[in-house]
Amino acid sequence: MFLIDSHCHLDQLNYNLLHQNIEDVLEKSDKNYVKKFLTVSTSIDNFYIIKKLFKKYNSIFYSCGIHPLNCVQEEKNFNMIEKLSNIKRVIAIGETGLDYHYSPNTKNIQKDFFREHIRIGIKLKKPIIVHSRNSINDTIKILKENSSKLCRGVLHSFNESHHAAYQLLDLGFYISLSGIVTFKNSIELCKTIKKIPLESLLIETDSPYLSPTPYRGKENQPAYLFNIAKKISTLKKVKIESLAQITTNNFHQLFNTLNM
Repeated sequence: MFLIDSHCHLDQLNYNLLHQNIEDVLEKSDKNYVKKFLTVSTSIDNFYIIKKLFKKYNSIFYSCGIHPLNCVQEEKNFNMIEKLSNIKRVIAIGETGLDYHYSPNTKNIQKDFFREHIRIGIKLKKPIIVHSRNSINDTIKILKENSSKLCRGVLHSFNESHHAAYQLLDLGFYISLSGIVTFKNSIELCKTIKKIPLESLLIETDSPYLSPTPYRGKENQPAYLFNIAKKISTLKKVKIESLAQITTNNFHQLFNTLNM
């Protein structure tokens, strides 16, 4: 069985108490069938850290972008994002998007950054990784208005309605599911997941955040992707081996990584 963690932050794991080093993380993951990883940057400085830490690990891909909560602190140096995103190991732009939960007062600058990430994705022919919290209507509006079909992408850690899911699917976007699907109060989300085609799904941990049951309250890690996959396979009524194969194929299809 072969699982890919389509969204994690490997640089943010606790290497002081929980893991000896990145090799330790990869070994734990391998025991749970997690073989490849997309570690997602949240700022330019963060991208440099990721590149330095993981450049010798062929199983780890990168994204390059600025998280919506970091827009105010970052200069509008979109040329640098474009330049860094030309690196072969960078398979996606982002994470980008909108977050009105933690930063409702920066909506306009978040929208500007979001549009620029889409532009770069289209220019470089690389998909975008989209973060959306308390902002799904504006998120979808911007995706529609800025020709995001030309680059496509994924809404990560999806926790929205079936109506939002269908609009994203119409744009050619994938939907990535995190540990939220295992939470007891995710009843509506689980209903929505049953309606989403398997061919449009990715799976992620968003490590070190959103630990799935039974690890809630503890730091998340890529090895726990197995628990997320197991829950989704139950919801979709397919064998976990089939889910693993389909989501792995979906990852390669979206990020063009089959021969990497």
